[in-house]
Amino acid sequence: METSVIKGLVKTELHCHLDGSLSLEVIRQLAAMAKIALPEDDSDLKALVTAPKEAESLMDYLAAFDVIRPLLQTEEALTLAAYDVAKQAAQENVIYIEIRFAPELSMDEGLTVEQVVAAVCRGLKQAQEDFGIVAKALVCGLRQTDLDLTKSIFRDTKAANQDLVVGMDFAGNEVDYPTETMTEGIKLAQDLGYPMTFHAGEQCGCAANIAQAMALDVKRTGHTTAIFDQPEMIEEFVARGMTAEICLTSNFQTKAIQSIEDYPYLPLRKAGANISINTDNRTVSDTNLTKEYEKFVSYFNLGAADFMQHNLQAIQGAFASEEEKAQLSAKIKESYQEYLR
Repeated sequence: METSVIKGLVKTELHCHLDGSLSLEVIRQLAAMAKIALPEDDSDLKALVTAPKEAESLMDYLAAFDVIRPLLQTEEALTLAAYDVAKQAAQENVIYIEIRFAPELSMDEGLTVEQVVAAVCRGLKQAQEDFGIVAKALVCGLRQTDLDLTKSIFRDTKAANQDLVVGMDFAGNEVDYPTETMTEGIKLAQDLGYPMTFHAGEQCGCAANIAQAMALDVKRTGHTTAIFDQPEMIEEFVARGMTAEICLTSNFQTKAIQSIEDYPYLPLRKAGANISINTDNRTVSDTNLTKEYEKFVSYFNLGAADFMQHNLQAIQGAFASEEEKAQLSAKIKESYQEYLR
């Protein structure tokens, strides 16, 4: 499939981090607002906010985020950032996206959780009005943060009463903070009425983290790489109707996989699992969904019918309303007909 055809395909995305997906143009706008100096040359700026090709681990990959954090400390900045990421997605024909962010990373200068969440949702709402994309928000807790603080963030998120916030997540240091240590946080999010996605099986080959997430009734797992050689776990994953949010470029960059043979896509697909194809971080990974789809064509010889199937599976696993899911699924099916003849 040619790039122009792939770009024209209707797409969905469930795993996209706000702070890792800002366009260079908006990064410059945010820096000007914050009175922070950045390199004048775009190539130098890009090098600062993109994962190094020689990254040896997730921690090397995450270094690029240090540049972005001080830029997202005001409501205006957060609104602009959310709008920018949704706009980028809409420009490559993404009709549904869930954008995730950790409120605590924008509270360095005094913003409250409610202010952070409301600001992000304002940006998403404006993007929906301007581009027709359906854009939702996911609130992340960080594993390495004191769990009591994270639980407070989750409660304050609920109090913010923003209907675009549709779910919660845990990201961060999976090596030292396995799923079981997040149990209270997961259950609180669920008690508050939020379905959970959960970064699991990415950093340490820890398939146990995926198993524990399943046992806690987590609906989706981010990355899910460690499941690739666990047939019984895959069988349970499918039986539970869970969705795998897979991020190919990112997984190579963070060394979550060393080769395509380590990738869970084919075992999950063979077993009939729900699969969503994602960018993880558009800017940090120097990617977009069109590039990700191109890689799936190259590695796995996927065609339009396969992409339609995975987008429908993503919508099935999305945290949207049932009415929205029905409308989005119908739109996907209709849009793909011209490619299936």
